[in-house]
Amino acid sequence: MAAPARGRVLALAACLCLAAFGIGGCGDQQPVSPARATSAEAAGGMAALTSAAQAEGRLNTTTLLPHWANYGGLIDGFTKKYGIQVVNDNPYGSSQQELDDIGRLRGKPDAPDVFDLGDSFAQTAARQNLLAPYRTVDYDRIPATQKDHQARWYNSYGGYVSIGCDASRVTTCPVSFADLLKPEYKGMVALTGEPLTAGSAFAAVYAAALANGGSFDDIQPGIDFFARLDQLGNYSRTNSDSTAIADGRTPVNIEWDFLNLKQADDLKGTNVRWNVSIPFDGSFSQYYAQAVNKEAPHPAAARLWQEYLAGQEGQNLRLVDYARPVLMDVMAKNGTLDVALADRLPTVEGTPAFPSEAQLAKAHRTVQENWPTAVPG
Repeated sequence: MAAPARGRVLALAACLCLAAFGIGGCGDQQPVSPARATSAEAAGGMAALTSAAQAEGRLNTTTLLPHWANYGGLIDGFTKKYGIQVVNDNPYGSSQQELDDIGRLRGKPDAPDVFDLGDSFAQTAARQNLLAPYRTVDYDRIPATQKDHQARWYNSYGGYVSIGCDASRVTTCPVSFADLLKPEYKGMVALTGEPLTAGSAFAAVYAAALANGGSFDDIQPGIDFFARLDQLGNYSRTNSDSTAIADGRTPVNIEWDFLNLKQADDLKGTNVRWNVSIPFDGSFSQYYAQAVNKEAPHPAAARLWQEYLAGQEGQNLRLVDYARPVLMDVMAKNGTLDVALADRLPTVEGTPAFPSEAQLAKAHRTVQENWPTAVPG
């Protein structure tokens, strides 16, 4: 509906008044510094943001393994496209270590500019006022359940909890959480990291809860499951990684499907025959969040990195290593999805559901409080 004539006159008068005092006319918003920019538009547009990031010349990242959701390809692509050096510190670190680094490195030139965090850890960082709000160009296309409404964090990629198994060492590979309790898997079942600090291990506990009568509101049955697995002697405290798998120390690994599938590719031609299954009794999907450090030493590069990860190129690069881009459904509809890569993903029954922010926060507290006594050492 058109504005009443009187309203249009008053609006015009207000604009002329602002211009007369040098504040700027209607629609004439002055760019802000990258450190204060809540969008590329606020920084003067993508060209201005890109120029500022290139002038900084560096991006500090942390805990980004090259094989994790194709971060190797993403870092190479970002550097090639913009000529910005990416320095990746502590690639084998955890989400909790990323948060610890904020305080440890605050004010230093090597402090992390950006974060890749499990959602529960991203929410913790947001509550602690550690993150800078920034809306990427594609922010509005991200599903509401996959982002912070203040744009302090938003998911980029994810997957399903899965069970990886070396069929050359295990007679019958487990396909469910119930299977993992069988005596034939004594000392075999491992996680990557611990649920107190690592997002993938935390997700494994959530999936185990769903398989054992729990819910998004009740993760305790998942803790009880691992306590029982430990009592039976099936739970291994060996941290599962490519070396441990190749050496036969962790023949069964509960991990994200995109990481287990990447292991299967990397281990081809060796003595390991790595099978991957998504447990039908505990199907749990979760995504990883991106965020900007509120005190990023390279604020323009940090924001440009967010744009790259959320854009068509970055989202399709996730698929190279089997991670599901958060905009996959949107891209499938508008024809920008790399269908050949997407078709390699395992088929999952039903529509994935996700815990709310309150449910995640509650689950995180429960694990922090109860895991150390239930599964000590």
